[in-house]
Amino acid sequence: MKLIGSLTSPYVRKVRVVLAEKKLDYAIELEDVWLPETTIHELNPLGKVPCLVLEDGDVMYDSRVIVEYLDTLTPVCKLLPPNGNGRERAAIKNWEALADGVLDAGVAMRLERIQRPPELQSAEQIARQMGKVERGMASMSDRLGDNAWCAGNHYSLADVAVGCALGWFSFRFPDIDWRGAHPNLGKLFDKLSERASFKDTVPQG
Repeated sequence: MKLIGSLTSPYVRKVRVVLAEKKLDYAIELEDVWLPETTIHELNPLGKVPCLVLEDGDVMYDSRVIVEYLDTLTPVCKLLPPNGNGRERAAIKNWEALADGVLDAGVAMRLERIQRPPELQSAEQIARQMGKVERGMASMSDRLGDNAWCAGNHYSLADVAVGCALGWFSFRFPDIDWRGAHPNLGKLFDKLSERASFKDTVPQG
C-alpha cells in the first residue's frame, strides 16, 4: 500500500497512527496539495489527502473511509467493534466525526489567516469557525468526563481521532489554551502521546 499525504495534515496523521497500530506495511509519498504542480487530482478528484493506493491500484480517499477499511485487514489492535455491534460502532464513529469536525473548523480558520492578506480576512468567518472549535472541544470534554478512554473502557478509533485533532491544535494554534479549559482532554492527550504510533507521527513542517 502507498499513502499519499503530508506530514502536517491531521487527517493523514490519523491514517498513519492506525497503520502503525495495526502493524501494516506501507510506503508514504509526500504531496503538497497547495502547490501549482500537485498531481493529487489524478488520484482524488476532490484534490485532498490522504489517499491510499491499494496493491491492485484502486484508490481510497477520506480518512474516515480509509481507517475503517484498515481496521478490517488484521485483528491486531481492533479499533472498531464488529459490524453487528451497531450502537457501539456508531458511538465511536460519532466521536470521530466530532473530532474531524473540530479539525475542519480549525483548518478553515487557518486558511482564512494564511491565504488572504490581512485586509481581506473575515473576522466574522474566523469567529464563526472558532465558535465551532470551542463548542466541539467542550462537547468532547463533557463526553469524556472522568473516563480513561473516549468510548467504552478501551482504546479505540475515537481516541485516535481525538488525539490527532488535539495534536494539530497544539501544533498550529499554540495560543488556544484548550488544556486549561479542558484538563481531562489534556490528560488523555498526554497518555496517547506516549504511544509509539503517536510519537512517530508528530506533525513536522
